[in-house]
Amino acid sequence: MRWLFFAACPLLALLLAAGPATSAIKVDQVGYIAGAVKIAFVVTKSPASAFTLHRVRDGRVVFSGAADAPVDDRDSGDRVQALDFSAVRDTGSFYIDIPGVGTSWPFAIDRDPYARTFYLAMRGFYGQRCGIAVDLGPAFPGFTHAACHVRGAYHVSSGKTGEAPSTRGWHDAGDYGRYVVNSAVASGTLLWAWELFGTRVRRLTLDIPESQNAVPDILDEIKWNLDWMLSMQDRDGGVWHKQTSERFAAFVAPEADATISYIIGTGVEPYKNSCATADLAAAMAVAARAYRPFDRAYSDRVLEAARLAWTWVAAHPSVVFENPGGVATGAYGDRSCSDELLWAAAELWRTTGEALFHQYFLAHYGESLDTIRPAGPQSWSNVGPMALWSYALGRQTDARAAMFIRDRSRAAADAIVERAARSGYRTTMTAADYVWGSNGVAANYGVQLLIANALHPDPRYVATAIENLHYLLGRNAFSLSWLTQVGAHPFRHPHHRPSAADAKDEPWPGLLSGGPNARRQDPVMAKLPDLPPARMYLDEQASYATNEIAINWNAALVFLLAGVLTAR
Repeated sequence: MRWLFFAACPLLALLLAAGPATSAIKVDQVGYIAGAVKIAFVVTKSPASAFTLHRVRDGRVVFSGAADAPVDDRDSGDRVQALDFSAVRDTGSFYIDIPGVGTSWPFAIDRDPYARTFYLAMRGFYGQRCGIAVDLGPAFPGFTHAACHVRGAYHVSSGKTGEAPSTRGWHDAGDYGRYVVNSAVASGTLLWAWELFGTRVRRLTLDIPESQNAVPDILDEIKWNLDWMLSMQDRDGGVWHKQTSERFAAFVAPEADATISYIIGTGVEPYKNSCATADLAAAMAVAARAYRPFDRAYSDRVLEAARLAWTWVAAHPSVVFENPGGVATGAYGDRSCSDELLWAAAELWRTTGEALFHQYFLAHYGESLDTIRPAGPQSWSNVGPMALWSYALGRQTDARAAMFIRDRSRAAADAIVERAARSGYRTTMTAADYVWGSNGVAANYGVQLLIANALHPDPRYVATAIENLHYLLGRNAFSLSWLTQVGAHPFRHPHHRPSAADAKDEPWPGLLSGGPNARRQDPVMAKLPDLPPARMYLDEQASYATNEIAINWNAALVFLLAGVLTAR
């Protein structure tokens, strides 16, 4: 396999000989698919006229073109000119030069330019593992930590006392907590990537401890988190909300955090809650399908957990979660769990074909149809689209319900495509999308478009999803790759405790930054002047509202990357 990764590109010396790269030229720093549209952007005070594309290895010009007329990008305030080099079919490493402006960061043109990026983004979950010693190996020497958070206990809010299991799972974000709601959405998104794009990722190794077994590495990695989720289910089927300390840990290495990992509940009977329980039911139902060919016993186990969770949540459909007294870690609170129940019903119906789940879905799906929309994709707090899409992707469906879902998905995707075409940076983002985790929103628009393509194939949907990938990998107002250690100019200071606690200059690799946030939601953002929403970002560790990482954002990026890999 040909890995393309420019953070340590041996050819950078040749590029630097042509002059230092400038952030005025915005490129996807990973690259472009050889047979696809290839566009960069330039932002200058005076309009640029011409540009040349050079091969990195010798500086030779392989293409000359004219810059498009300037277009105003409202979300960033930039006046943007497109540089179209789609005619180039040569493969290799390239850079753009504009007289009087400078050169771009290097990038690849290749048949499969995103394979290495997929590897790193998916392997980012291995770096987030809890309860085991982690070592990223010779490619990233010294990126290690010892087994962590092995001391668990039931919090008084859980309705139980004494020691509790604290095994496996992924650290949720920049903190060391583990949260069922976000874990379920992240795991479910990754399992969907397997279901839709398994032929593209099945043989990709992630260099994890389980790589030598007979199970595809992506499923091995997801199982690490599913196993922790199973430990959060009580005997009656209900699921506790999270396992965290009572306060966020200091910025220390995972193994240096000596706080107890408490299983935390609602603080009042029934102690478990509906959203976490339904989310677990949904994720385990998907897992039962995914693992069936590789581990029948595990498939049976997770399906039984899903059934138990359904029985509990059907009896307790509206128990919501708020942090109980004395707990100040992430809440992941939700005012309604109806969309989570719908997702659970859809996945259980698709897995089992049992009438109970189908009847529930058909009785309630209409309440969530408007969650498939042109603005505002699915998220941990809005899993209604996941319920609807899973149902429509299944084989045994009610024709009328499936038609409504497909039509709604197509109409939303058409509107998203049209909006991206009007955007200066050709992204699907609206001004309202620049929130905490806006890069996750961008990735989830990509997920939405690729699922719309699965329901109603349209090359425009895939092409527009790739536009968002370009945005995340450097073709944005900051000329930053928002994935750690990917590209020649990535962000470097995530709000991420392992990255802050070690002595290394670079952060742990393969982690997606939260990105611009129009709301001033951390103290560091106070120093920013009033800027357009796409400019409200700081590459600073203390800016948790713009520069934290999170497993659900990474999962959406992995799905998007899987969808544009070359089939194997």
